[in-house]
Amino acid sequence: MSDVAVPGDGTVLPARPVIGILHPGAMGAALGSALKPVASGVVWAAAGRSQATSKRAELADLIGVPDLAELARRSHLVVSICPPHAALDVARQVAAAVEGRPDPPLYVDANAVSPATVEKIGELLGRERVVDGAVIGPPAWEAGRSVLWLSGEHAQPVADLFAGSPFATAVLDGGLGAASALKACFALRTKALPTIWATMAAAAHRYGVLDDLRGEVARTGGDLDAELSALRGRAGDRAWRWAGEMDEAGDAVAAAGLPDGFSRAAAEVYRRLADGSLEL
Repeated sequence: MSDVAVPGDGTVLPARPVIGILHPGAMGAALGSALKPVASGVVWAAAGRSQATSKRAELADLIGVPDLAELARRSHLVVSICPPHAALDVARQVAAAVEGRPDPPLYVDANAVSPATVEKIGELLGRERVVDGAVIGPPAWEAGRSVLWLSGEHAQPVADLFAGSPFATAVLDGGLGAASALKACFALRTKALPTIWATMAAAAHRYGVLDDLRGEVARTGGDLDAELSALRGRAGDRAWRWAGEMDEAGDAVAAAGLPDGFSRAAAEVYRRLADGSLEL
């Protein structure tokens, strides 16, 4: 079979690779489904996963293998899409599973992490074998809603796998970490900024001026209740995950020499939403 070629660097993927997804949550299942037409098999690791994960994998028609180590050994390409705080540990497990393998898999870290975390993953698996990925948009089951941004030495062959899928792709020139940097910056708008509404409402409530605040917001053209409702609907049971993303975004902003308090505060808001100590 012919291979997907990288100019000046031989080949990195067979024409129909085995692709491993770690793990098929809502986004992982969508990514796995998008890759099925170009893969000889899309596999996932069943050990320790929830019934909900198993159901998503079944609906996406993914193939179960016993555990992460087996997935890593079988795959030509591994896509990591997990909670941000777990990204480095997942990479460590994959690195251990493929240690000594003469043809280690290409590894796409598609998690909402900082460029520094991606660099650490590159150190574990080899920078030349890691592609930095960032999805902006919801799990894509139809075209036109989500973009998978990619960077790194072999970003283009990965982008080519998604041609014609519900995920649009874009390759950045900035090298490993560029995709994660873009995601972290964008998250200031989509995840950090909305937490201001929760913070101002909670503070006003505790000072006994919530109704007055609501009136002032309305007088100046805003709608406090609508903003809080939107945040409640978007965060939902994802608040714990978004806390980790905001921690990583804070690291990214701090590494750029800029104030990181916006992201740190947002992370704390999401932690409090997750544990119930802050209600919208």
